[in-house]
Amino acid sequence: MSDGPAAGDSAGDRRAVRPVGAWMTTALACVLVLSALSAPNRFSRLTPAEFVQIPLEGLLAVALVVVLPAKARRMVAAVVGLTLGLLTILKIVDMGFFAVFDRPFDPSLDWSLFDDAVGFLTDSVGRVAAVGSVVAAAVLVAGLLIFTTLSVLRLTRLVVRHNTVTTRAIAALGVAWIACAAFGVRVVPDVPVADGSAIALVHDHARQLRAGRQDRKTFKAELAADQFRNTPGEDLLTSLRGKKVILAFVESYGRDAVEDPEFAPQVGAVLDAGNRRLRAAGFASRSAFLTSPTTGGGSWLAHATLLSGLWIDNEQRHRDLLASDRLTLNGAFRRANWQTVGVMPAVTRAWPEGAFYGYDRFYDARNLGYAGPKIGYIGIPDQYTLSAFDRLEQAKSGRAPLMAEIVLVSSHSPWAAVPRLVDWADIGDGSAVTAAATGDPDVVRRDTTRVRADYRRTIEYALNTLISYVETYGNDELVLVFLGDHQPAPIVTGAGASRDVPITIVARDHTVLERISGWGWQDGLKPGAQAPVWRMDTFRDRFLTTFGPDLPAPRPPSSAQTGVRSSD
Repeated sequence: MSDGPAAGDSAGDRRAVRPVGAWMTTALACVLVLSALSAPNRFSRLTPAEFVQIPLEGLLAVALVVVLPAKARRMVAAVVGLTLGLLTILKIVDMGFFAVFDRPFDPSLDWSLFDDAVGFLTDSVGRVAAVGSVVAAAVLVAGLLIFTTLSVLRLTRLVVRHNTVTTRAIAALGVAWIACAAFGVRVVPDVPVADGSAIALVHDHARQLRAGRQDRKTFKAELAADQFRNTPGEDLLTSLRGKKVILAFVESYGRDAVEDPEFAPQVGAVLDAGNRRLRAAGFASRSAFLTSPTTGGGSWLAHATLLSGLWIDNEQRHRDLLASDRLTLNGAFRRANWQTVGVMPAVTRAWPEGAFYGYDRFYDARNLGYAGPKIGYIGIPDQYTLSAFDRLEQAKSGRAPLMAEIVLVSSHSPWAAVPRLVDWADIGDGSAVTAAATGDPDVVRRDTTRVRADYRRTIEYALNTLISYVETYGNDELVLVFLGDHQPAPIVTGAGASRDVPITIVARDHTVLERISGWGWQDGLKPGAQAPVWRMDTFRDRFLTTFGPDLPAPRPPSSAQTGVRSSD
């Protein structure tokens, strides 16, 4: 007897639950659609105020499905849902690019960076975690496309079922949108109630595609204009004859390293102490700033910009440069009968770009002979890189003068391990640095304060290494040019930081520095706030002109010519 009422109660409960479940599903669909429309494409703007808006795109979509016949309505709703999913994915990708590169994703050029991102993850958190991240990203993409489409279809059925109410609501919200837009009503500053950000985002990315096509035409003209294209070798770099010239890029060594109050005291102390030590050894130095074409990453763009004298700020320009016969800075040295060497410990596989740069000898992770443990993202400490370069090239000392491009990578993100200097005589195959490694290997759980502190320590290490190298191996023939490739990611600098990087020239032969007296660079290893700022692409021509045949002393370039400014 008791089974009957119980079974009836259960059936009643299920009937009561169904409407609640349906309304919850509808509410979640509404939240997903509105969030997809209103969400910003930057983490810094991800605040509750962004979701207290009237999205114009939502009003237009609802108005459209209300007036369409049933068959067309379902098809349009599915297309709108897929489009909304793609829009959400684009916003998420933009967030990542702003967080790392301080710029939005370029759909025509940036796909190759995803492969680099997987490599970075693999080296930073391990292969298993990297694969898991890729799988999670794929599931997220598929899930967004599916659920935004299902959500739009569900909401379409709802608005059609309540056609009259929907029409009135759309009319009222449309009037409110127009009024808010006309009077500039905002929830908080910079967040208008009348929202049209989805359309604006699509428009901005479409404009990127158009600009990319035009930029390629512009760049071809820039490639063709080269005042040094036909300069014979005997007229190149005449004031550096017999010198050993080293061009060293220091990963992520940006202006903030010498100016941010959280970094400047410690980094400045390293540079000031190094300046005293090098002066005692007979060396002098001059420093300034260059504006890099990239920030947070894309080091190869900065390298190409400095060496080619062209502004290489995207992958298309980089590819077109590599396919050209542009005279690079190292190419000018080679034409002038220097032996040219590339030292790049971050290169771990075939590097086709080497054919363009044309080094006489090239050392990478595979032939530098490092047998120590992996320290940091790249794994080979800067001190070992410089020691191996000197050892490997010492055996070839009887050859022509040497010009080397050396990339120092211990300060590469995520700044998880910081080597310490050891005695140069003890470097050997790199095993000596094992016990000296310090830092936090957990790159996932570190907060911003810890990340910034670890960044600073890696910069201190890189600079101390260079200073110690000059003390140990420097002589009258050495001319060292060292600079940053780009600023670190916004997690270190904050949003909107400049793209300036320090650059320094060190030499014991004071005639070298006398040649650049017209540049207005500041004395010492640390550029001050008023140091000149040039665009990075102007350096090649300025360097080749200054160290070419004796000419009247060149005047410093104007702001209109080179982008010089006294401070950022």
